[in-house]
Amino acid sequence: MKFTVSEIAKMLDGKVVGDETITINSAAKIEEGHPGSISFLANSKYEAHIYGTKSSAVIVNKDFTPKTEIKTTLIFVENAYTAFTILLEEYQKRLLGTKVGVEQPSFFAETSSMGEGAYRGAFSYVGNHCKIGKEVKIYPNCYIGNNVVIGDNCTFHPGVKIYDDTVIGNNCTIFANTVIGGDGFGFAPQADGSYKAIPQLGNVVIEDDVSIGSNTAVDCATMGSTIIRKGVKLDNLIQIAHNVEIGRNTVIAAQTGVSGSSRIGEQCIIAGQVGIAGHLTLANHTKIGAQSGLGKSIKKEGMSLSGSPSRDLTEHLRSMASVRRLPEIEKRLKELENIRENSQTFAKG
Repeated sequence: MKFTVSEIAKMLDGKVVGDETITINSAAKIEEGHPGSISFLANSKYEAHIYGTKSSAVIVNKDFTPKTEIKTTLIFVENAYTAFTILLEEYQKRLLGTKVGVEQPSFFAETSSMGEGAYRGAFSYVGNHCKIGKEVKIYPNCYIGNNVVIGDNCTFHPGVKIYDDTVIGNNCTIFANTVIGGDGFGFAPQADGSYKAIPQLGNVVIEDDVSIGSNTAVDCATMGSTIIRKGVKLDNLIQIAHNVEIGRNTVIAAQTGVSGSSRIGEQCIIAGQVGIAGHLTLANHTKIGAQSGLGKSIKKEGMSLSGSPSRDLTEHLRSMASVRRLPEIEKRLKELENIRENSQTFAKG
């Protein structure tokens, strides 16, 4: 990556204070900066580093006011974190280049179509009657089943599996070894104690601007659709069961499992290793802490929950504080019991 500070400022709609002609060739954390690198400061707890950083330039929020002299060049922007993300995206594009064309061996059904600027890697497979948009990147060893619809500017990293009838919007990224549209976990108990698989006849619908991490599974619906709404971000190692619906701009961290037919609202934040039971509803803006277990619906918007079973975060923190005091409470009880016993012994004497 080689940009001048002036070019970066123009890209980010920022204002430069310092030398605009400096060439930037790498990005670095502010505390690990070196000449030629660019860093960012978005959190005030890291402000001390900006006064001694060796980075040639630092991106800062427009309301940042230095407490003392700063030697590095500053680029003032509306949001430093977002601006740095945009810069890294541009760097990644230039670093990786634009993949186009078809690598062999690969298979593409005659009944399917793909837009301009597309890439298909070696050993990829695209089934019958698929409609794939422009600038789509299908990396090696990907499988796209029959009747799949994919929008523009999507990327499927190596080993992704997309089952039949899946619908994916624009600007989606699915990372390595994720499976979209596999059968939901549905089995009917039989009189002899065995289980009979229930056919899963639905599909998965993924709207625009969705990111799904590696080794995540999104199951198809038994009937109808499993739906991942616009802007959802799923981490690695997540299980989304059949007929689940996840609302717009919700984010879910690794090792979370969402059971069948649950409805998660918009702009929810779900931390790692959360378990959500089936047929529940989570209101918009719900926040759930790590390793929580949710067994009932949340109807009030904006609640923060934690614990297993999960409850209001404030209540949970009070409970945990009490638990930490149990050894002290036990010690005091024993002391009181000893005082009581001694008193009784003295009275009898």
